[in-house]
Amino acid sequence: MRCPYCATLDRDHVLDSRPIRDGAAIRRRRECEACQGRFTTFEEVEELRLLVIKSNGAREPFQPNKLRRAIELACKKRPVTDEAISLFVEEIERVVYKQAEREVASRALGELVVEKLRQLDTVAYVRFASVYRQFEDAQEFRDLIERLPE
Repeated sequence: MRCPYCATLDRDHVLDSRPIRDGAAIRRRRECEACQGRFTTFEEVEELRLLVIKSNGAREPFQPNKLRRAIELACKKRPVTDEAISLFVEEIERVVYKQAEREVASRALGELVVEKLRQLDTVAYVRFASVYRQFEDAQEFRDLIERLPE
């Protein structure tokens, strides 16, 4: 490991290791033996590369950060914590990787997000669904609202 402070290579030792993300990754606190600088590293299993099939047939790599930005936008000014959003994105990732072999349709991914978001926050769900489903008029919005439980 290269020290981020002095750039010395492979002269550090681990001070602390902890599993994170339900054991899917390890957080390690390290100290450089050359400069005594302390830094954190993360180790995780390299997942298989999942491709998203867009509506036009194009394929692109699944990007959790892109999903996170969409969820953050839907949850803006809502009582949803950053931690809850992180857990939400991780849950979507787990489900998608479990269901798909190498590819997932963007439509299936969007529907999964809509359903999970409905459980997280109703207003965020309505925001996301209205953009995702590309509502054309107010009636489509009313129909969505009427299907919500009281």
